[in-house]
Amino acid sequence: MASRNPHQLAAQLRPLLTRLVRKLRKLSPADEQLSQSERSVLVLLDQHNSLLSAELAVMEKMTPQSMGQLLQHLFQLGLISRTASPDDKRKINISLSVAGKERILKVRKERDEWLSKAIGEVCTKEEQAILQAAIGPLIKLVEYE
Repeated sequence: MASRNPHQLAAQLRPLLTRLVRKLRKLSPADEQLSQSERSVLVLLDQHNSLLSAELAVMEKMTPQSMGQLLQHLFQLGLISRTASPDDKRKINISLSVAGKERILKVRKERDEWLSKAIGEVCTKEEQAILQAAIGPLIKLVEYE
């Protein structure tokens, strides 16, 4: 394989990864009625268990008002729950509801099933080994600040 400079590799990798992510999003019927921001908030709540609305707004780089509207929609869909903070009753902790947790698991299962099937049907054993070997460098890219 010919060596490439990082700029050339980035120019080829970026659109390819973008297309793959879009494809995975489209393939999930359980995720259709949610915006990208709403999906992102659900993932953050899954990762952090419970967050304040203000914390979510900062993480998503949204205004508190926009976050409030987004959370209201997720609440109406039954995907999040709200509980008063035990430390400060003025603060409301936001967490995934049981339905929200089930939704995340369903979406992940749908995406994993499609990707597993595609890898098994399209990639040779050697290509599968290359994909396996690429996981480490991809993790480094994702974690790069």
